[in-house]
Amino acid sequence: MDFKKLANQYKDELLDNVLPFWLENSQDHEYGGYFTCLDREGRVFDTDKFIWLQGREVWMFSMLYNKVEKRKEWLDCAVQGGEFLKKYGHDGDYNWYFSLDRLGRPLVEPYNIFSYTFAAMAFGQLSLATGNQEYADIAKKTFDIILSKVDNPKGKWNKLHPGTRNLKNFALPMILCNLAMEIEHILGKDYLEQAMDTCIHEVMSVFYRPELGGIIVENVDVNGNLIDCFEGRQITPGHAIEAMWFIMDLGKRLNRPELIEKAKNITLTMLEYGWDKEYGGIYYFMDRNGCPPQQLEWDQKLWWVHIETLISLLKSYQLTGDNQCLEWFEKVHDYTWTHFKDKERPEWYGYLNRRGEVLLPLKGGKWKGCFHVPRGLYQCWKVLEQL
Repeated sequence: MDFKKLANQYKDELLDNVLPFWLENSQDHEYGGYFTCLDREGRVFDTDKFIWLQGREVWMFSMLYNKVEKRKEWLDCAVQGGEFLKKYGHDGDYNWYFSLDRLGRPLVEPYNIFSYTFAAMAFGQLSLATGNQEYADIAKKTFDIILSKVDNPKGKWNKLHPGTRNLKNFALPMILCNLAMEIEHILGKDYLEQAMDTCIHEVMSVFYRPELGGIIVENVDVNGNLIDCFEGRQITPGHAIEAMWFIMDLGKRLNRPELIEKAKNITLTMLEYGWDKEYGGIYYFMDRNGCPPQQLEWDQKLWWVHIETLISLLKSYQLTGDNQCLEWFEKVHDYTWTHFKDKERPEWYGYLNRRGEVLLPLKGGKWKGCFHVPRGLYQCWKVLEQL
């Protein structure tokens, strides 16, 4: 495999194709922040602003400014988004709304914990890029609120009746593994290691189930037991695989090779489990008992699932040298580049049907923004370069 050629493929796609698309089309120069609902050509089809996608774009351009090149247009893009978020994104006490209208007026209350996690990530990177202490303070305050909400992320907006079926979800401990490393410069080393132990335990001991063949489940009850209901049977291969490269980064950071080895094995297990043997690609949702999943979109092929898998496979290979990871990488790379990349226009498709045909030609929407494609291209480029 020609690592150098591949590294250039990922790098060029990022710098010459994907980033210019967002820089040119997503910035709202009139009111601040970003448009994320962009059609195939990059035209805006809806002007609502979703806080977690605003945060992700601030993070993206700050991170690239910090790690790739000090390009003024990247920093300008990040700062204007950060200022919009600072002014309109929260209720005054850093409870981050889910969405705003174009002018910055709140539309949906702060029920979604991921508005908070991506705000913390955004202001963490932005503080590094600018040296602005106010941004670092916002990241720290937001992180403290996240930790206070771990047991009931939705707070008063939780629509479940308390006491009957109290579940905990994989997404939050998974994202905290990534977030704590992102804002380590604000939290400090001791704090990081203590917070990490809890998250690693949750991800690798509670949601990881050896009795199910070594897969990761999406929900367990509050005592960590498996539960037989739609949510309790849900498997989300992309989520589990994405979490594994966060764990590998932590394993490297904390010098725990056994953690890296386990994360590599889970990556391969989940990929084998989630791969569509008939049409190729990775399923979005599955049911561990083979019952019909509750999500009607269960068999769609999604951009982020495949891109995150590429990162985990490359890191697995780099850190363990297991050739199976390289074989799978080739297979997933071929599927991803032939199906998700738009051959005629910049940026990538997000949503394919099970057969791999484009379902929605949008380049951004309510759930797809300037994040998984550029972050994935960046991560793969850097690992391939080292290889």
